[in-house]
Amino acid sequence: MNYLGIDVGGTNIKGGVVSEAGEIVREASRPTPAGRDAEEVTDAIAAVIRELAAGETLGGVGLGCPGTVDDERGEVVCAFNLGMIHYDLRAALKARTGFSIRLGNDANVAALAESAVGAARGAQSAVILTLGTGLGCGVVLGGRMLTGYTGAASELGHMVIVEGGAPCSCGRRGCFEAYASATALIRMTEEEMARCPESLMHALARESGRVDGRTAFTARERGDAAAARVVDAYVRHLAVGVANVVNIFFPEVIAFSGGVANQGEALLAPLQEQVRLQEFGGAYVSRHTRLVSCTLGYRAGVIGAALLAKQE
Repeated sequence: MNYLGIDVGGTNIKGGVVSEAGEIVREASRPTPAGRDAEEVTDAIAAVIRELAAGETLGGVGLGCPGTVDDERGEVVCAFNLGMIHYDLRAALKARTGFSIRLGNDANVAALAESAVGAARGAQSAVILTLGTGLGCGVVLGGRMLTGYTGAASELGHMVIVEGGAPCSCGRRGCFEAYASATALIRMTEEEMARCPESLMHALARESGRVDGRTAFTARERGDAAAARVVDAYVRHLAVGVANVVNIFFPEVIAFSGGVANQGEALLAPLQEQVRLQEFGGAYVSRHTRLVSCTLGYRAGVIGAALLAKQE
């Protein structure tokens, strides 16, 4: 039996027919309407569903989208970039396609995919952290997404790690996201560049046309002291948040996605060392949470949404 997964983003709506083993059989996508109108976005989602469902016998349809969702009610509680506030997406899509869909937050369904068929395959518990424009998170325990009482659980990017620290997009200060997202790394890089006009980071930024999440890591590899300070500070902040995650959940695996995670062992090796120093009982336990890179890439959202539809 195949299932259909839809990943709704601010730029594109991606869909796929997915096998029970988590393999994508067929894909389709179309741009997300730019006007932030809920009905227009729903029309576009429905068009992708109808295209992929044609000629298929499906076991169900699942959908992941940003923001807070309530799968029990079929409601998108708030997804501002989609124009959806207390919007009954399940009813709207059933009227357009005939399918009753399962709903999940996009980070949560991506975590479900990585847990089932990706980087954390075989683990009973996993946390997926996306180091992108923000800091997304999904928690999977016993093969099930942790959604909480309201559907808004697992927003670990908005725990405070520096009291009174840098402002966060959520309105608080000192959040994990404000120090460990790619946006935060770029901010820290630009601040150090302003202090060190002789740094190699300036030349790298000119070559690529901008400062990005690779600038400091690349310059550090080439021996730049200012870049090393940026990377060291970034890893320290990331380690504080990751250690908190470990101490709360003690998952078997924490997997990282997003642009910064592409640094691989240059990021994970020093991070693992610092996290173990901050684990509760870390000096005495023989088993530690494994820190790894995600493996499914952009397909994680589609696969996870389909696997959500598969769950009873």
